[in-house]
Amino acid sequence: MRGRRRMRKIRLSKIYSFALCGKGTLEGEHSQIGGQGFSRVVFCNEEGVMQNYSDNSVRSTKYTAVSFLPKSLFEQFRRVANFYFLVIGVLAMTKLAPYTAVSAIVPLCVIVGATMIKEGIEDWRRKTQDIEVNNRKVKVHKGDGVFEYTEWKNLRVGNIVKVEKDNFFPADLLLLSSSYEDAVCYVETMNLDGETNLKLKQGLDVTSSLQDDSNFRDFKAVVKCEDPNANLYSFIGSLEFEEQKYPLSPQQLLLRDSKLRNTDYVFGAIIFTGHDTKVIQNSTDPPSKRSKIERKMDRIIYFLFCLLFLIAFVGSILFGIATKDDLDNGVMKRWYLRPDDSTIFFDPKRVASAAIFHFLTALMLYGFFIPISLYFSIELVKVLQSIFINQDVHMYYEEADKPAHARTSNLNEELGQVDTILSDKTGTLTCNSMEFIKCSIAGVAYGQGVTEVEQAMDRKIGSPLTHEQVYGTESESDENRKSSDRKTRIKGFNFTDERIMNGNWVNEPHADVIQKFFRVLAICHTAIPEVDEDTGNVSYEAESPDEAAFVISAKEIGFEFFKRTQTSLSVNEWDPVSGNKVERMYQLLNVLEFNSSRKRMSVIVKDEEGRISLLCKGADSVMFERLALNGREFEDKTLEHVQQYADAGLRTLILAYRELDENEYKEFNNAFYEAKNSVTADQETLIEEVSNKIERNLILLGATAVEDKLQNGVPDCIEKLARAGIKIWVLTGDKMETAINIGFSCCLLRQGMRQIIIHLDAPEIQALEKGGDKMAISKASRESVLRQISEAALQLTASRGASQQAFALIIDGKSLAYALDDSMKNLFLELAIRCASVICCRSSPKQKALVTKLVKSGTRKTTLAIGDGANDVGMLQEADIGIGISGFEGMQAVMSSDIAIAQFWYLERLLLVHGHWCYRRMSSMICYFFYKNITFGFTLFLYEVYASFSGEPAYNDWFLSLYSILFSSLPVIALGVFDQDVSARYCLKFPKLYQQGVQNVLFRWRRILSWMLNGFISATMVFFFCIKAMEVQAFDEKGRTAGRDILGATMYTCVVWIVNLQMALTIRYFTLIQHIFIWGSIALWYLFLLVYGAMPSKISGNAYKVFIETLAPSPSYWFVTFFVVFSTLIPYFSYSAIQMKFFPMYHERVQWIRYEGKKKNNDPENHVLRQKSLQLTTMGSNAGFAANGNHSIDIDTDVDRTTNRR
Repeated sequence: MRGRRRMRKIRLSKIYSFALCGKGTLEGEHSQIGGQGFSRVVFCNEEGVMQNYSDNSVRSTKYTAVSFLPKSLFEQFRRVANFYFLVIGVLAMTKLAPYTAVSAIVPLCVIVGATMIKEGIEDWRRKTQDIEVNNRKVKVHKGDGVFEYTEWKNLRVGNIVKVEKDNFFPADLLLLSSSYEDAVCYVETMNLDGETNLKLKQGLDVTSSLQDDSNFRDFKAVVKCEDPNANLYSFIGSLEFEEQKYPLSPQQLLLRDSKLRNTDYVFGAIIFTGHDTKVIQNSTDPPSKRSKIERKMDRIIYFLFCLLFLIAFVGSILFGIATKDDLDNGVMKRWYLRPDDSTIFFDPKRVASAAIFHFLTALMLYGFFIPISLYFSIELVKVLQSIFINQDVHMYYEEADKPAHARTSNLNEELGQVDTILSDKTGTLTCNSMEFIKCSIAGVAYGQGVTEVEQAMDRKIGSPLTHEQVYGTESESDENRKSSDRKTRIKGFNFTDERIMNGNWVNEPHADVIQKFFRVLAICHTAIPEVDEDTGNVSYEAESPDEAAFVISAKEIGFEFFKRTQTSLSVNEWDPVSGNKVERMYQLLNVLEFNSSRKRMSVIVKDEEGRISLLCKGADSVMFERLALNGREFEDKTLEHVQQYADAGLRTLILAYRELDENEYKEFNNAFYEAKNSVTADQETLIEEVSNKIERNLILLGATAVEDKLQNGVPDCIEKLARAGIKIWVLTGDKMETAINIGFSCCLLRQGMRQIIIHLDAPEIQALEKGGDKMAISKASRESVLRQISEAALQLTASRGASQQAFALIIDGKSLAYALDDSMKNLFLELAIRCASVICCRSSPKQKALVTKLVKSGTRKTTLAIGDGANDVGMLQEADIGIGISGFEGMQAVMSSDIAIAQFWYLERLLLVHGHWCYRRMSSMICYFFYKNITFGFTLFLYEVYASFSGEPAYNDWFLSLYSILFSSLPVIALGVFDQDVSARYCLKFPKLYQQGVQNVLFRWRRILSWMLNGFISATMVFFFCIKAMEVQAFDEKGRTAGRDILGATMYTCVVWIVNLQMALTIRYFTLIQHIFIWGSIALWYLFLLVYGAMPSKISGNAYKVFIETLAPSPSYWFVTFFVVFSTLIPYFSYSAIQMKFFPMYHERVQWIRYEGKKKNNDPENHVLRQKSLQLTTMGSNAGFAANGNHSIDIDTDVDRTTNRR
């Protein structure tokens, strides 16, 4: 059982660059306070002083009780279709309307009301969350040293609050004091950035003594600081206390929604409240994204509007001509219309006005071409699709209890159209769980582990591992392996080498260098030790997996860091003389922290003998240039080993040190203290300049190599995505060699792929860089990159007809900066999209976003970006779809993403299964919507033509209104939610199915117009068959002929049957729900006829008892219904059968394979894999071909051969 842990109190104010202490010299540097952007003044603990700042309540809702109705209505009627039906509803109140106003307005109210209710429910959920947060309680100073609980929403700027352990901070607070004597506290920022490691915060020394409630009875202070902003990692201000000014930094700011950990309590003054807090300032809405299908659907709606206006216009002209001829020299052609005594709507003497009024009537009558429920149905379907994605157990990561989470439902179908994936590497393709595996010390390589990349490279060249030949004899390797197996596996440590382990390093030729090497690992860090008091075991809270791996490795070798005091570090070191561990204490003088621009970290310590040393670790790109002339003894060998480690896919850091004399250190410390106490926007720059001067003339010790293992399933996933024809780009900050070898290990690069490498390592460029002429360097670099791109393009062109060989493009960060220039980016993009894989090395976050933007805008195809860290946010927001990996680098990427998943390989199922299904469902659903409305609407037009454009509808008013709502909407929603052309297993087995979405096969104008044509044909057949069947002969046994009521009800019955059976023919995967919706919609029509017809004639109109008394008893009604429905479905059925038999689409070929496999009682997959042949004409791509190899060729060709055998 784990014992209770204790954490040491730490006093860090004098050593860290971020911490401030004592009185700073503020004259000169304090000028920004009070100026623009720095105007906030907070009077702490002064209730009587008016401070006109926002309160601490937060609101994340879109609406308020007052604004909901007007704002929501505005949102609904911004849609052109809804606005059109609103205008129609208003016109329906006039005499122009061909139907009653109620029947026109009710469907619009139902659709708009349902959408508003949906938005209202979503907003109410946000409201309840806001209420819960605003009503949390915290202790606030009420006066006389008394603290009482109050709700967060009641807090005001300047209040003093007491936050206790494991509680959230209610606002942005200035840390005054804590339960620790030097005002230290530990903060968990998971809600801000997702990071679980604790952050160290510390108040000023001058307020650190305020540790009791009573101390705040007479406390008064004034804080002057920056205005509210979204920067989580900066804060500039000053504290005026007891007539003295003290500078403030981010180290004194406790952010709202952070949690207090491992500290009993803190006291803080509220600086920012509510929507002024930094976390709320950061909660901006993500960029609005709409899928390509949705944007195209808008164009289809506009097309239908144009068609509607055209038909209405032509019909009005024909109506005007017919009306003008009604009265010719007193002779009435259509005497039954009484043209001699007519209203303006049919007056032959006022033909122009009559035609205009008829045009308006026609616009209302033909409005049924536009599907009124389309937008609402699509929103509903997308929400249901998102629920299925969220609940897919195959994308649930049990280890971390993280399911997939679709944060928006707008892009479901876009998942099925991805052409290019742009991926981060660390934490996305890899685990971001570092293991110390090798090192180079004093020019000697240590560590005998074999990395995943090395294993992949051995498989690539088809040879067994020969690792022992390089690092030792086979017997030594076996012995080390057995020793390693016997020892319990330690997280972060996978190092094996008997020359170093178990204290054997003391026998090495450069034992003193090895000692300093591991001493640097044990001391140069910001980790916090946690000691188990029962067992004495030490664990570490580190800021990064790399740092944790280094400290753990030093501990395992014999340099155990176990204690931090106020200004010291304690390490149990292996003593070469005594052969035992001895405790050594190092006084910690300064910490020069790591950041992405410095790429290094240093500490300055004084040992027990009084020697002052600077210990430094950093990237090779910045470390080798800082070495002293006498510190380069092992440079060549270390460089060689670093190159080998990069080839093995390892991440490397260079370790170095230097000795400082007292005078040099004092000079540095004074400058460093002055820089860190400056209260200006240039504070970081000043600190960097001072640090840069001391971090020079270093002596090289060696290099570390840690392995970031690939996530499970990554190689198979990338291979499957490539077989689907998806191009994959990796954008990483790693060195080129590391990235290339990771590419091989994850199957992004393959044996036989020709690599195009663009870099700036040419001797002439390096010579110019040594000269330092920036203009000459820039010009030569630009010309070099342009030349390499042009030569590579010619190389691809020359090989196009000769072979099907795939190409991979690798480019480094320096070259990429020039390749993204406006004058060159199109050439670069043209080259890149012709390659199967692209790797961009040494990429900055900005470059990642720029590359994503270039691919999206240049190809005009769907791009997907996937990453896990804050440096990937720009890339995720720029892409059409942003996928966040909920990994170890925090939640910034997830919070900026459209969909969150826990593992990269879940992308395979997300795209190939859910993406394919959603694309197919949405495409078919929208096409079917237009089909069913055109089928219905065109019968109205044909009837009006038949009735001389009289403006009379063929159907009862409520028949018109309820068609899209009751009798044809539910089956199409079921199609959008449940339909599958093939199962999930076959989606993954035949990844080229995915190309249907990439090439937009199912939603091209040709397919859309063919569905519309099907609607026109169906409407024409329904109308003329019904007209001819009922035109002359008696309708029933009593000899009565059919009137408009009988004809309309019969045509309507045929339409309801046809559109629902058409749905049954279209569906590829029947479920019980679809059966219920299809047959239920038809049954509902008959039930409605019974109920509606039984109502008084004032309500039911010409539908009064039409079914009971006229239609049901008549055999001709049933015969006409059967004949018309059967005849109308024959064209589509025949077309589908012929196409399926002789011209099958790719998914239909797969269906045939599945059907034949079942018929023969064989496993269809085994049946598929036995075929051997090749036809690449179906859906090929460079990427797919490169990925498939012989395996995919067999699969693709089997589809062709199986079809041909039939």
